Order: sequence, then C-alpha cells, then structure tokens
Amino acid sequence: MTPHLLLVEDDEALHRGIEFTLRQEGFEVTGARLIAEAEAAVAARTFDLIVLDVQLPDGNGFDFCTRLRRTSDTPIVFLTASDSEIDIVRGLDLGGDDYITKPFRLREFLSRIQAVLRRRLAARPASGDSTILESDGLVLHTAEMRLTKHGREIPLSVTEFRLLALLMSHPRAVLSKDQIVQHLWQDGGDYLDDNTVAVNIRRLREKIEDQPNDPQKITTVRGAGYRWNG
Repeated sequence: MTPHLLLVEDDEALHRGIEFTLRQEGFEVTGARLIAEAEAAVAARTFDLIVLDVQLPDGNGFDFCTRLRRTSDTPIVFLTASDSEIDIVRGLDLGGDDYITKPFRLREFLSRIQAVLRRRLAARPASGDSTILESDGLVLHTAEMRLTKHGREIPLSVTEFRLLALLMSHPRAVLSKDQIVQHLWQDGGDYLDDNTVAVNIRRLREKIEDQPNDPQKITTVRGAGYRWNG
C-alpha cells in the first residue's frame, strides 16, 4: 500500500518542492498550509506520517502535535528553521519521531522520512502474532500496538511503543543506550542527537508512571543503561 503523508508547510515554494519530490518517490501527499487545515485533514482520514512545520500563520506545530498525541500515534517529523537544542528536545519530548532543520538536503530528508516509515512498519507484528506483555497493571497488546494501564488506554508514538516492547521483553535486563538505538533506529541512527534516547525514556516514563519523578519501572544505571523493573 502506498504511504499517504500529510505535509503541513506554509512556505509556498518549499511546499511545492517537497510535495513534488515526495510524489516522485511514490508517496501520496495531502497538503496543508494552516493548522486548521491540518486538523481538518486528520479528522477526515488516517495518515501514515505527518511532516509538520513549527511556525505556521494560525498556530504552532508543537501545540498541534500535543493535541494530536492525545488520540493518535501517527509518526510526526518536524520541519523547521530552528536548530536550537531546546527546540529539538522539545519537539521530541512532545512526541515527534524526528526533527529536520531547514535548509536541508532532499536526499537526507527522504532518507529520514523513509526511516521513520520503516520503523513504523517494523513495529507492527507479523500477521497472527498476538503477543501480550503484562507488568503491574500495564498491558501491551503488540498486535494492536496498544497500551492499557488498569484498563485505561494510553496513546503511544511508534518510538514509545517499540521502546516499551523492548524493555518489557527483557525484564530486569540492563540495556545500554547503544543497544536501544540499534533496536529502535537500525537505519536512522546516524542522525540522532545524544539526548534522543533520554528524551524518549523520560516521555515514556511520564506516561506510564504514577509518580514520574519517582520512577518504579524504568531505572537508569551506570553507563547510560536502562533496566525494566516489571
């Protein structure tokens, strides 16, 4: 099935160039130049990935991502002129799967889009695989990419799902940052910021912990390793 992307970018020339390139690569593309248009688009259909500018005429892409993450795990790639570490970490912290700064090289842009889509595909279990992982009220339905805690559903991004599945599949094992990167970003790790793993660990912890500042399930150990205590 051809991936269908939502491109949210208000710069007309850049929007046309990106859309043309994506279509040349075989993607279906729906365009939006305003937050309102993007919200209408996601309400009307499901997308495989969203390319999202941060500064838009009627709002902020970070705020749109925050609202979307309450109900959707659609991969989001931020596209913005800001290359500050604070903004990059914020974008990842809010649920973004990647953060590309302008100006950018088209081949790198396409490579990173495809890497996120491959991670999305890899996160889906093979047909007939209905593994359920459980730990202290948490139930991870791998076939549905769905997490519940005491019966309440918790939305996860693709990266968060794969991270949690990795940790729950290795109870009490110590996993280094390099091992996590290799598992989650086999073909996209070259572009990762050093804070990416820590940001995703913190974001996941805030979703699953009763008291995120006093975590009981994910423990950081010497050497930047992480241990699941479930």
